[in-house]
Amino acid sequence: MYPARFEYFAPTTVEEAVSILERYGDEAKVLAGGQSLIPLMKLRFASPRALVDINRIAGLDEHYEDNDLLNVGALVRHKDCERSELLRKSYDVLADAAPQISDPVVRNLGTVAGSLAHADPQGDWGSALLAAGASVQAQGPGGTRTIPLDDLFQGPFTTALEPTEVVTWVQVPEPKAPCGGAYLKLERKVGDFATAAVGVHVSFSNGNVEQAGIALTGVGPRNMRAKAAEDALAGRELNDEAIAEAGRLAAETAEPHDDIRGSAEYKRNVVRVFTERALRRARERREGR
Repeated sequence: MYPARFEYFAPTTVEEAVSILERYGDEAKVLAGGQSLIPLMKLRFASPRALVDINRIAGLDEHYEDNDLLNVGALVRHKDCERSELLRKSYDVLADAAPQISDPVVRNLGTVAGSLAHADPQGDWGSALLAAGASVQAQGPGGTRTIPLDDLFQGPFTTALEPTEVVTWVQVPEPKAPCGGAYLKLERKVGDFATAAVGVHVSFSNGNVEQAGIALTGVGPRNMRAKAAEDALAGRELNDEAIAEAGRLAAETAEPHDDIRGSAEYKRNVVRVFTERALRRARERREGR
């Protein structure tokens, strides 16, 4: 099936893109990698009147550290993160997630920011970046605002973004304390959506957990934080007892449903086991630094 007719725009500045979005409102869609949008259009599940292709906007295809933040531009591809020495050095949970995004074709074209804006509850970047405490910068007619991912995700394929806003940057706090992290994903085959996945980012102070981020994929209506598990780790030594408690609490936080990938009970158990494994890996990586 072919997409419905639409108008095509290729702005060269963010301001121009916002102006077009303001003109068309919720009848326009932003195109970056297109790995989610184009299939929806071909199936006529989405029929926007206008496509706003931001690929000609300079400077949004970079990722770098500045002002205590990792800045990931809206045109940074999954493959860029997969190959990034910067992520491998300091952002374990993101470096782990990058090569597990779908398949090589999608990773070559798809973008990190686009994945967040799509808000698929089975999207890997949502949980990896939630665990890392990320936010997005969105620019609209009224200027730029920063939206924490906790506030961005509102439900399946639903975000706090206005129809006239463009995500320009994803921002992650630069680790200052010793830290470690991991992203573990169970999939039926390579490139499949997660049956369940867990992202973990832990910072340490004087040998104890200073702050923990634990986020879950595919076991709820959106990417979700395991807040009770995070709070239970704060200030404690990351020993086997603390890890087991966090795994139990993360499993209780999950809201899975029975489907072709497994029963709700099975997915809860995956969350528990993966939370424990990810925390042990975070501890090992911290000790190795």
